[in-house]
Amino acid sequence: MKVFDGHNDALLRIYQDPTPTTFQAFLDGDSQLHIDLAKARAGGLAGGLFAIFPPSPMAGDLSDRMSGRGYDLPLPTPLAHPAGADATVAMASILLRLEAASKGGLTVCRSVSEIESAMAKGSLAAVLHIEGAEAIDPELHMLDVLFAAGLRSVGMVWSRNNHFAHGVPMRFPSTPDTGEGLLEPGKRLVKRCNELGILLDLSHLNERGFWDVAELSDAPLVATHSNAHLLCTVSRNLTDVQLDAVAASRGVVGLNFATAFLREDGRMDSDTPLDTMRRHLDALLERLGEEGVALGSDFDGATIPDAIGSAAGLPALFEHLSKAGYGDALLERIAHRNWLSVLGRTWKA
Repeated sequence: MKVFDGHNDALLRIYQDPTPTTFQAFLDGDSQLHIDLAKARAGGLAGGLFAIFPPSPMAGDLSDRMSGRGYDLPLPTPLAHPAGADATVAMASILLRLEAASKGGLTVCRSVSEIESAMAKGSLAAVLHIEGAEAIDPELHMLDVLFAAGLRSVGMVWSRNNHFAHGVPMRFPSTPDTGEGLLEPGKRLVKRCNELGILLDLSHLNERGFWDVAELSDAPLVATHSNAHLLCTVSRNLTDVQLDAVAASRGVVGLNFATAFLREDGRMDSDTPLDTMRRHLDALLERLGEEGVALGSDFDGATIPDAIGSAAGLPALFEHLSKAGYGDALLERIAHRNWLSVLGRTWKA
């Protein structure tokens, strides 16, 4: 089964390693990452949105703080534009250098036809995505530059505020209604992304921001890595009303493998059965239909179920879903066809 994945943080992991070790290990297939070229081949991972996340100073590992009965993590301090720009350019450079060094093993793609071509050749199809748009100035000059470099997907916030919008905090239990809506630069960013054909990712946006995008945007609504709030009442997940809006726009939600967004108790705990993931997929399918559900693993950015472990373990999920009665056509939609379809309806080329 060929998989196109809506979200991973491999670039951040490579960026945070001050030596060439992780960069080379990604190519050689001997890394501690969830994704490297060997694991991708072994698990059928054929492509995905490669996130650039400018990290917050002193943010640290969230796993310990999200493993209790409940939690309410304060929003990290906003990141200054220069620091966001520096980190974003550095990680974009890493992806471009991986493409050059991989000798055909990875291809940076800027259109659906390029994704399909790379997948057909067995080259990992990587799409440049940013998670937290601190690199982009309020006047949006940097957006044009990044678009020319290959940027095709923008999450305007991570779970912190910036000059575009308000991020949703890591809070359990909680609704996603945690703050104000888009700021004026955020509204301009929505319209400019529509003009350029850049996908807008709603996964870390609070509920009021979500509804602002729904009102302003003429593109399908997409949450690259979010789950059903009905089953896990964490602030990061989407309510049934939000899911209905995504469905009405012919949008897509990618199932997040992060256990804190899957489990009823909201805990980061890798001892989470695959059936928990299946229940979220069932709930998403009920609201979104078979054309609205995909995968957004959060590989290299979260604690994921031991039964998957890394990109190499993706077949275990599909085997589980097949045994649960998911047919081959539906599995192909979830694996990659729904992503390619919504990208084709969003991008201009």
